[in-house]
Amino acid sequence: MDDWQDGIYRELKNAGVRQVAYVPDAGHSKLIEACRGDGEMKAIPLTTEMEGPAVLAGAWLGGEKGVLLMQSSGVGNCPNMIATAVTCRFPLLMLVTMRGEHGEFNPWQLPMGGAAGPMLEQMGTRVFRAETPESVAETVRAAAGIAFEGLMPVAVLLAQKLIGTKTFGK
Repeated sequence: MDDWQDGIYRELKNAGVRQVAYVPDAGHSKLIEACRGDGEMKAIPLTTEMEGPAVLAGAWLGGEKGVLLMQSSGVGNCPNMIATAVTCRFPLLMLVTMRGEHGEFNPWQLPMGGAAGPMLEQMGTRVFRAETPESVAETVRAAAGIAFEGLMPVAVLLAQKLIGTKTFGK
Protein backbone atom coordinates (compact mmCIF):
# COMPACT_ATOMS: atom_id res chain seq x y z
CA MET A 1 0.00 0.00 0.00
CA ASP A 2 1.26 3.51 -0.75
CA ASP A 3 2.43 5.35 2.36
CA TRP A 4 -0.40 7.89 2.24
CA GLN A 5 -3.01 5.14 1.82
CA ASP A 6 -1.45 3.26 4.73
CA GLY A 7 -1.75 6.50 6.70
CA ILE A 8 -5.49 6.67 5.96
CA TYR A 9 -5.97 3.06 7.06
CA ARG A 10 -4.01 3.67 10.26
CA GLU A 11 -6.03 6.81 11.08
CA LEU A 12 -9.32 5.00 10.46
CA LYS A 13 -8.20 2.25 12.84
CA ASN A 14 -7.09 4.82 15.44
CA ALA A 15 -10.47 6.57 15.16
CA GLY A 16 -12.27 3.28 15.88
CA VAL A 17 -13.89 2.97 12.44
CA ARG A 18 -15.51 -0.45 12.11
CA GLN A 19 -17.70 -0.06 9.01
CA VAL A 20 -16.39 1.00 5.61
CA ALA A 21 -19.08 1.70 3.02
CA TYR A 22 -17.76 2.10 -0.51
CA VAL A 23 -18.49 2.18 -4.19
CA PRO A 24 -15.62 0.38 -5.95
CA ASP A 25 -13.03 2.94 -7.08
CA ALA A 26 -9.46 2.52 -8.31
CA GLY A 27 -8.33 5.48 -6.19
CA HIS A 28 -9.51 3.71 -3.02
CA SER A 29 -8.73 0.14 -4.13
CA LYS A 30 -5.70 -0.42 -1.86
CA LEU A 31 -7.53 1.04 1.14
CA ILE A 32 -10.62 -1.05 0.40
CA GLU A 33 -8.53 -4.22 0.23
CA ALA A 34 -6.83 -3.38 3.53
CA CYS A 35 -10.23 -2.83 5.19
CA ARG A 36 -11.63 -6.03 3.67
CA GLY A 37 -8.68 -7.95 5.09
CA ASP A 38 -9.12 -6.51 8.58
CA GLY A 39 -11.13 -8.79 10.86
CA GLU A 40 -12.25 -5.81 12.96
CA MET A 41 -13.70 -3.88 10.02
CA LYS A 42 -16.68 -4.64 7.87
CA ALA A 43 -16.27 -3.49 4.26
CA ILE A 44 -19.70 -2.90 2.71
CA PRO A 45 -19.93 -2.52 -1.08
CA LEU A 46 -22.69 -0.18 -2.22
CA THR A 47 -24.62 -0.07 -5.49
CA THR A 48 -24.74 3.74 -5.33
CA GLU A 49 -23.12 6.38 -3.15
CA MET A 50 -26.45 7.57 -1.76
CA GLU A 51 -26.74 4.32 0.21
CA GLY A 52 -23.62 5.23 2.18
CA PRO A 53 -25.03 7.85 4.56
CA ALA A 54 -27.95 5.52 5.44
CA VAL A 55 -25.60 2.59 6.10
CA LEU A 56 -23.40 4.78 8.30
CA ALA A 57 -26.39 6.23 10.16
CA GLY A 58 -27.34 2.67 11.02
CA ALA A 59 -23.78 1.92 12.08
CA TRP A 60 -23.78 4.97 14.38
CA LEU A 61 -27.15 4.05 15.89
CA GLY A 62 -25.74 0.55 16.46
CA GLY A 63 -22.73 1.94 18.30
CA GLU A 64 -20.12 1.78 15.53
CA LYS A 65 -18.18 4.40 13.61
CA GLY A 66 -17.96 4.27 9.85
CA VAL A 67 -16.56 5.95 6.77
CA LEU A 68 -17.87 6.40 3.22
CA LEU A 69 -15.35 5.99 0.38
CA MET A 70 -16.38 7.42 -2.98
CA GLN A 71 -15.23 9.31 -6.05
CA SER A 72 -16.07 12.96 -6.69
CA SER A 73 -18.51 11.97 -9.44
CA GLY A 74 -20.56 10.16 -6.78
CA VAL A 75 -20.95 13.25 -4.60
CA GLY A 76 -23.75 14.40 -6.90
CA ASN A 77 -25.77 11.33 -5.91
CA CYS A 78 -25.79 12.21 -2.21
CA PRO A 79 -27.27 15.65 -1.35
CA ASN A 80 -30.54 14.39 0.14
CA MET A 81 -28.77 11.80 2.25
CA ILE A 82 -26.12 14.28 3.41
CA ALA A 83 -29.00 16.53 4.48
CA THR A 84 -30.17 13.68 6.71
CA ALA A 85 -26.81 13.63 8.47
CA VAL A 86 -26.95 17.40 8.96
CA THR A 87 -30.55 17.45 10.19
CA CYS A 88 -30.28 14.39 12.45
CA ARG A 89 -26.80 15.31 13.72
CA PHE A 90 -24.98 12.07 13.12
CA PRO A 91 -21.36 11.82 12.02
CA LEU A 92 -20.66 11.19 8.35
CA LEU A 93 -16.98 10.87 7.49
CA MET A 94 -16.41 10.82 3.72
CA LEU A 95 -13.15 10.24 1.86
CA VAL A 96 -13.55 11.42 -1.72
CA THR A 97 -11.07 10.65 -4.49
CA MET A 98 -11.15 13.58 -6.88
CA ARG A 99 -11.54 13.47 -10.63
CA GLY A 100 -11.84 16.33 -13.10
CA GLU A 101 -8.68 17.98 -11.83
CA HIS A 102 -4.97 17.65 -12.65
CA GLY A 103 -4.50 15.86 -15.98
CA GLU A 104 -8.08 14.60 -16.35
CA PHE A 105 -8.68 12.98 -19.73
CA ASN A 106 -12.42 12.34 -19.35
CA PRO A 107 -14.59 15.44 -19.91
CA TRP A 108 -17.50 13.77 -18.10
CA GLN A 109 -15.53 14.03 -14.85
CA LEU A 110 -14.99 17.81 -15.08
CA PRO A 111 -18.37 19.10 -13.82
CA MET A 112 -18.45 17.19 -10.51
CA GLY A 113 -14.69 17.55 -10.12
CA GLY A 114 -15.22 21.29 -9.85
CA ALA A 115 -18.54 21.15 -7.99
CA ALA A 116 -17.92 18.43 -5.37
CA GLY A 117 -16.28 20.64 -2.71
CA PRO A 118 -18.65 23.61 -3.03
CA MET A 119 -21.68 21.32 -3.18
CA LEU A 120 -20.64 19.49 -0.02
CA GLU A 121 -20.10 22.81 1.75
CA GLN A 122 -23.53 24.04 0.63
CA MET A 123 -25.03 20.90 2.20
CA GLY A 124 -23.47 21.73 5.59
CA THR A 125 -20.40 19.51 5.28
CA ARG A 126 -16.98 20.58 6.55
CA VAL A 127 -14.55 20.04 3.67
CA PHE A 128 -10.79 19.50 3.85
CA ARG A 129 -8.36 18.82 0.99
CA ALA A 130 -5.31 16.60 1.01
CA GLU A 131 -2.95 17.36 -1.86
CA THR A 132 0.36 15.87 -0.72
CA PRO A 133 1.19 12.44 0.69
CA GLU A 134 2.53 14.12 3.82
CA SER A 135 -0.78 15.84 4.56
CA VAL A 136 -3.14 12.89 4.17
CA ALA A 137 -2.94 11.12 7.55
CA GLU A 138 -3.11 14.35 9.55
CA THR A 139 -6.05 15.59 7.47
CA VAL A 140 -7.97 12.32 7.91
CA ARG A 141 -7.24 12.36 11.65
CA ALA A 142 -8.58 15.92 11.99
CA ALA A 143 -11.64 15.19 9.85
CA ALA A 144 -12.50 12.03 11.82
CA GLY A 145 -12.25 13.96 15.09
CA ILE A 146 -14.56 16.70 13.85
CA ALA A 147 -17.07 14.22 12.38
CA PHE A 148 -17.28 11.90 15.38
CA GLU A 149 -16.99 14.51 18.13
CA GLY A 150 -19.00 17.22 16.36
CA LEU A 151 -21.69 14.84 15.08
CA MET A 152 -21.59 16.29 11.59
CA PRO A 153 -20.67 15.44 8.01
CA VAL A 154 -17.03 15.97 7.12
CA ALA A 155 -15.33 15.22 3.80
CA VAL A 156 -11.68 14.86 2.90
CA LEU A 157 -11.09 15.50 -0.79
CA LEU A 158 -8.08 13.49 -1.97
CA ALA A 159 -6.68 15.53 -4.85
CA GLN A 160 -6.32 13.91 -8.25
CA LYS A 161 -2.67 14.94 -8.28
CA LEU A 162 -2.25 12.82 -5.13
CA ILE A 163 -4.07 9.71 -6.35
CA GLY A 164 -2.68 9.92 -9.88
CA THR A 165 -4.24 10.60 -13.24
CA LYS A 166 -6.33 7.75 -14.62
CA THR A 167 -5.84 6.58 -18.17
CA PHE A 168 -7.54 3.89 -20.19
CA GLY A 169 -5.34 1.66 -22.30
CA LYS A 170 -2.26 3.85 -22.09
